[in-house]
Amino acid sequence: MINKLLILFISCAVLLSACGTDSSWEEEEVVEKSNRIITEDVNVNWEIDKEQASRLENVIRLTVTNNGAPVGNFEVNHEKLIHLIIVSKDLSYFHHIHPEYKGDGVFEIKSEFPAGGKYRMVADFKPTNGDSMSKMAWVTVEGDTAQPVEVTVDEKLEKTVEGMNVALSIEPDLAAGEERTLKFILTDEDTQLPVSDLEPYLGSIGHVVVLSEDGERYLHVHALEGQGSGPEALFETEFLESGVYKIWGQFKRKGEVVTVPFVVEVP
Repeated sequence: MINKLLILFISCAVLLSACGTDSSWEEEEVVEKSNRIITEDVNVNWEIDKEQASRLENVIRLTVTNNGAPVGNFEVNHEKLIHLIIVSKDLSYFHHIHPEYKGDGVFEIKSEFPAGGKYRMVADFKPTNGDSMSKMAWVTVEGDTAQPVEVTVDEKLEKTVEGMNVALSIEPDLAAGEERTLKFILTDEDTQLPVSDLEPYLGSIGHVVVLSEDGERYLHVHALEGQGSGPEALFETEFLESGVYKIWGQFKRKGEVVTVPFVVEVP
């Protein structure tokens, strides 16, 4: 009888202990979810140092906040804490840079603009315990403005840039609201041989940015995993709406990053 009571007591103790552990896990999960940083709560304050605006060399300062409080920690994403894309209003100027983290949610970098006027700023980053996110804003740089360049759809998706011939195909045909594969085929301009010596750029075979003609739609583009060093580079994206878009493909070869632009129209 005593042995039976002892076994029953031990069984109840184990059961209660297990229940307590499950509750603890649930409490930790609730706390983690409550502390999670979501895109809707994050804001970026953009500042351009006006003191050097006459020389068009400005200090760009970004302050990332979550519900008004500075975001203190970020995760490395594609080898950097933050990616800053700068595009002129007419889409003729493109610059991809990586500001330095100063702490308390502040990033800074010096950048020389080609002219005064409006520029689209896009920041890609991932707060610790948060989602990967993009934040955009129009900023105005003081100084003489340049004559706008018309955005013209390319009749043929082939370009030669810095010693490489780059052909772009989109498979299947362009359509709004559907996933598409961007396929870049690279050959050497001099030898006409397939390029097979691409170097990793930001942890991948390359990097692609897509922006709508009005600068309001920034598309996320992902390189397919397991790709080698050319001559093909595959990326996936989705054109959410019809319209004209500019695509910038970036590839690293012989230590230099080559940027290749294309303009397409999505029916």
